[in-house]
Amino acid sequence: MAATSQGNFDRSFEALDLAEFAKKQPWWRKLFGQESGPSAEKYSVATQLLIGGVTGWCTGFIFQKVGKLAATAVGGGFFLLQIANHTGYIKVDWQRVEKDMKKAKEQLKIRKNNQIPTEVKSKAEEVVSFVKKNVLVTGGFFGGFLLGMAS
Repeated sequence: MAATSQGNFDRSFEALDLAEFAKKQPWWRKLFGQESGPSAEKYSVATQLLIGGVTGWCTGFIFQKVGKLAATAVGGGFFLLQIANHTGYIKVDWQRVEKDMKKAKEQLKIRKNNQIPTEVKSKAEEVVSFVKKNVLVTGGFFGGFLLGMAS
């Protein structure tokens, strides 16, 4: 940009609407920058499989541990509620439970007939596109995830 003696610029510039530009960019480019294209363009096959496998194994291992903890908490809570019910500390209104269950079934039937929201469809298409562009990393991730769940 060169300035004249009076302080005016001698070139005209085009204004860029950053909001519109950001809407057109995929989420990973917003997060990691312009050089964050498909990993196949940057890394070897072995590196992609290794990165996917290690992150998948870590995720699977953590998922397994958290899942066991959650199952123990839910099962223990259910067990304590049953003991409290049988000893008389809690009184369950089974007619109200049955009425609420029927209402919930009707709501599920209504929702089943509706179409999938467009937001969900667009996010699903974005995930499918990412998986197609990074097949080796996602394959390594799922393999590592299964190994992590098994260990």
